[in-house]
Amino acid sequence: MSTPVASVDANTGASPASQAAGTRPLPRALERCQNITDLREAARRRLPRGVFEFFDRGSEDEASLRNNREAFARIKLRNKVLVDVSRRSMAMPLFGKPMSMPLAIAPTGVAGVCWYEGEAELARAAAKAGVPFTLATPSVTSIETIAAVEGGRKWFQLYMWRERELSYALVQRAFDAGFEALILTVDTPAPPIREYNRRNGFSMPFQPNARALIDMALHPRWLMTVMARYLAKEGMPKLVHYPTGAVSRMAPGAAPKSAVPNLRGDNLTWDDLKRLRDIWRGPLMIKGVHLPEDAARAVEEGVDAVIVSNHGGRNLDSAVAPIEVLPEIAAEVGGRIPVLLDSGVRRGGDVVKALALGASAVLSGRPTLYGLSVAGEAGALHALSLLRREIDATMAFTGCASVSDIGPRAVWTGPR
Repeated sequence: MSTPVASVDANTGASPASQAAGTRPLPRALERCQNITDLREAARRRLPRGVFEFFDRGSEDEASLRNNREAFARIKLRNKVLVDVSRRSMAMPLFGKPMSMPLAIAPTGVAGVCWYEGEAELARAAAKAGVPFTLATPSVTSIETIAAVEGGRKWFQLYMWRERELSYALVQRAFDAGFEALILTVDTPAPPIREYNRRNGFSMPFQPNARALIDMALHPRWLMTVMARYLAKEGMPKLVHYPTGAVSRMAPGAAPKSAVPNLRGDNLTWDDLKRLRDIWRGPLMIKGVHLPEDAARAVEEGVDAVIVSNHGGRNLDSAVAPIEVLPEIAAEVGGRIPVLLDSGVRRGGDVVKALALGASAVLSGRPTLYGLSVAGEAGALHALSLLRREIDATMAFTGCASVSDIGPRAVWTGPR
């Protein structure tokens, strides 16, 4: 029997079982997907190898990618018994607005080639699930298109370019379109080393070579439902937020063009953050923090939240897993602003572990991309429903009736 797909009450965070009214059967492609690992395998089968590996893999030897999961596995949970948890709720506020559970969809630039207009599909799923959606700078769907998606909380992720005014103009577009919050990614001063993209002939913007074209032809469902639709309506998918001509030299091996703006952001400093704080009049977060002193400085500069992240293991190989440094960063911040965790979340239990160690909420990117790749909006919503069900069960086992009940006593991290 399939699990129903249902929207949730953003104010109560009610579990799927209490949302029976108005549910609909799962699409056939999702019926056997009982967890995020199942969704990943289904996505792997459906997508061309180049597309799948672009977001699924890490960098260099992928030590950081592996350690993200291993670090979560090393943390154990403790049962709390004889506690009435019959009225559990995952609902919580963040920046003064409700979330149905302590999770937001992380920025993922490849969503638009996993599914036709994938960013819009993710935004609709997030709205129905009662969680925020983050639109990435390198997306194929525009700020204005996402703003037109009905309902939901919308955040925008920014890579700061060397030509600052181009970035500031993008920030102003997001603000004018009604986006609630801005995430500045601060952990990518150089292009990551991801050899598999060259081997697969895959790049963003989408400029397939002969190998990639063969790969696409071997996946006819994706070819007809995604690429063919783009080609018929607007041409090859492109990064719509990048300056005209800039995308031409972002592909592997592309030659520099002197008339094209330099987008490398390797000169980003705290002064740039101050300027951004002056421009952006809503909640401002920085993503990619590993050090307590950086978190403390962010608080001093007026940042509204810090996101402990290693970019999902996709940038600096052998980077520490965010869950490993979360406790010391949370202690340094001392509750002055929210601390969010990103990278490695695959189970609801991971969310509870992060909250127990000091996070206010988590960002999750790959799980909803897996679901999106299989069944669009319905697949992304299914991924969120699976995580919700697991958070709910883990809260019950650890004796937590609300998010505020989740604390250090719920975890055991081993001998010190």
